[in-house]
Amino acid sequence: MPLWKIYHPVGAFTGEDKHALSKRITEIYSILPKFYVGVIFQEIAADSFYIGGEPTKNFVRIHADHIARTLNSDEAKARFLARVDAAVAPFIKDRGFDWEFHVDETPFELWTVQGYRPPRPETEDEKRWIAENKPSPRTHA
Repeated sequence: MPLWKIYHPVGAFTGEDKHALSKRITEIYSILPKFYVGVIFQEIAADSFYIGGEPTKNFVRIHADHIARTLNSDEAKARFLARVDAAVAPFIKDRGFDWEFHVDETPFELWTVQGYRPPRPETEDEKRWIAENKPSPRTHA
Protein backbone atom coordinates (compact mmCIF):
# COMPACT_ATOMS: atom_id res chain seq x y z
CA MET A 1 0.00 0.00 0.00
CA PRO A 2 1.17 3.45 -0.72
CA LEU A 3 -0.31 6.03 1.61
CA TRP A 4 0.39 9.61 0.65
CA LYS A 5 0.02 12.44 3.16
CA ILE A 6 -0.03 15.86 1.52
CA TYR A 7 0.42 18.78 3.92
CA HIS A 8 -0.53 22.03 2.23
CA PRO A 9 -1.61 25.64 2.83
CA VAL A 10 -5.28 26.29 3.51
CA GLY A 11 -7.18 26.64 0.25
CA ALA A 12 -4.33 25.35 -1.93
CA PHE A 13 -6.54 22.69 -3.53
CA THR A 14 -10.22 22.54 -4.40
CA GLY A 15 -12.21 19.35 -4.00
CA GLU A 16 -11.87 18.80 -7.74
CA ASP A 17 -8.09 19.30 -7.50
CA LYS A 18 -7.85 16.72 -4.71
CA HIS A 19 -9.88 14.19 -6.69
CA ALA A 20 -7.82 14.72 -9.87
CA LEU A 21 -4.48 14.61 -8.04
CA SER A 22 -5.53 11.45 -6.18
CA LYS A 23 -6.31 9.79 -9.52
CA ARG A 24 -2.91 10.82 -10.92
CA ILE A 25 -1.19 9.40 -7.83
CA THR A 26 -3.15 6.14 -8.14
CA GLU A 27 -2.01 5.84 -11.79
CA ILE A 28 1.62 5.82 -10.61
CA TYR A 29 0.86 2.46 -8.99
CA SER A 30 -0.86 0.80 -11.95
CA ILE A 31 0.58 -2.64 -11.07
CA LEU A 32 -1.22 -2.62 -7.69
CA PRO A 33 -4.86 -3.00 -6.73
CA LYS A 34 -6.33 0.51 -6.78
CA PHE A 35 -7.67 0.13 -3.25
CA TYR A 36 -4.07 -0.04 -1.98
CA VAL A 37 -3.54 3.65 -2.82
CA GLY A 38 -4.59 6.16 -0.15
CA VAL A 39 -4.17 9.93 -0.27
CA ILE A 40 -4.76 12.27 2.67
CA PHE A 41 -4.86 16.03 2.19
CA GLN A 42 -4.08 17.96 5.36
CA GLU A 43 -4.54 21.72 5.34
CA ILE A 44 -2.06 23.55 7.54
CA ALA A 45 -2.74 27.12 8.70
CA ALA A 46 -0.05 29.69 7.85
CA ASP A 47 0.73 30.17 11.54
CA SER A 48 1.26 26.39 11.94
CA PHE A 49 3.63 25.68 9.03
CA TYR A 50 7.25 26.78 9.46
CA ILE A 51 10.24 26.23 7.20
CA GLY A 52 13.63 27.23 8.56
CA GLY A 53 11.95 28.72 11.61
CA GLU A 54 9.79 31.08 9.54
CA PRO A 55 6.07 30.80 8.73
CA THR A 56 5.24 29.80 5.17
CA LYS A 57 2.13 30.06 3.02
CA ASN A 58 3.65 28.51 -0.08
CA PHE A 59 5.00 25.08 0.88
CA VAL A 60 3.62 21.60 0.18
CA ARG A 61 5.14 18.60 1.95
CA ILE A 62 4.38 15.10 0.69
CA HIS A 63 5.18 11.94 2.65
CA ALA A 64 4.48 8.52 1.13
CA ASP A 65 4.52 5.21 3.02
CA HIS A 66 5.27 2.18 0.84
CA ILE A 67 4.57 -1.39 1.88
CA ALA A 68 3.30 -3.34 -1.14
CA ARG A 69 6.50 -2.83 -3.14
CA THR A 70 9.99 -1.55 -2.48
CA LEU A 71 12.26 0.33 -4.86
CA ASN A 72 15.26 -1.96 -5.14
CA SER A 73 17.60 -0.17 -7.54
CA ASP A 74 18.81 3.33 -8.26
CA GLU A 75 17.16 3.11 -11.68
CA ALA A 76 13.79 2.12 -10.17
CA LYS A 77 14.04 4.96 -7.66
CA ALA A 78 14.84 7.49 -10.41
CA ARG A 79 11.93 6.26 -12.59
CA PHE A 80 9.55 6.43 -9.63
CA LEU A 81 10.61 9.96 -8.65
CA ALA A 82 10.19 11.10 -12.27
CA ARG A 83 6.64 9.69 -12.27
CA VAL A 84 5.92 11.49 -8.99
CA ASP A 85 7.23 14.77 -10.39
CA ALA A 86 5.07 14.41 -13.52
CA ALA A 87 1.95 13.52 -11.51
CA VAL A 88 2.12 16.40 -9.04
CA ALA A 89 3.60 19.14 -11.25
CA PRO A 90 0.28 20.56 -12.56
CA PHE A 91 -1.04 20.91 -9.01
CA ILE A 92 2.09 21.99 -7.16
CA LYS A 93 5.12 23.01 -9.22
CA ASP A 94 3.14 24.68 -12.02
CA ARG A 95 1.17 26.68 -9.45
CA GLY A 96 4.35 28.09 -7.93
CA PHE A 97 4.40 26.14 -4.67
CA ASP A 98 7.68 25.13 -3.06
CA TRP A 99 7.56 21.44 -2.25
CA GLU A 100 9.31 18.38 -0.91
CA PHE A 101 8.60 14.65 -1.24
CA HIS A 102 9.91 11.54 0.49
CA VAL A 103 9.11 7.82 0.80
CA ASP A 104 9.34 5.53 3.82
CA GLU A 105 9.36 1.79 3.13
CA THR A 106 7.82 -0.61 5.65
CA PRO A 107 8.47 -4.37 5.64
CA PHE A 108 5.79 -6.26 3.70
CA GLU A 109 5.55 -8.82 6.52
CA LEU A 110 4.21 -6.16 8.93
CA TRP A 111 1.07 -5.38 6.94
CA THR A 112 -2.53 -6.54 6.76
CA VAL A 113 -5.59 -5.28 4.90
CA GLN A 114 -8.92 -5.84 6.65
CA GLY A 115 -7.22 -8.63 8.61
CA TYR A 116 -5.86 -10.40 5.51
CA ARG A 117 -2.18 -10.79 4.80
CA PRO A 118 -1.80 -9.39 1.27
CA PRO A 119 -0.69 -11.72 -1.48
CA ARG A 120 2.86 -11.60 -2.74
CA PRO A 121 3.56 -9.60 -5.92
CA GLU A 122 2.52 -11.08 -9.25
CA THR A 123 0.74 -14.11 -7.72
CA GLU A 124 -2.67 -15.42 -8.73
CA ASP A 125 -4.09 -14.06 -5.47
CA GLU A 126 -2.72 -10.58 -6.21
CA LYS A 127 -4.17 -10.73 -9.73
CA ARG A 128 -7.57 -11.53 -8.16
CA TRP A 129 -7.24 -8.62 -5.73
CA ILE A 130 -6.48 -6.33 -8.67
CA ALA A 131 -9.43 -7.63 -10.71
CA GLU A 132 -11.89 -7.48 -7.80
CA ASN A 133 -10.37 -4.28 -6.35
CA LYS A 134 -10.86 -5.57 -2.82
CA PRO A 135 -9.09 -7.83 -0.31
CA SER A 136 -10.08 -11.46 0.22
CA PRO A 137 -8.59 -14.63 1.71
CA ARG A 138 -5.65 -16.18 -0.07
CA THR A 139 -6.48 -19.20 -2.20
CA HIS A 140 -2.84 -20.19 -2.80
CA ALA A 141 -0.15 -20.80 -0.20
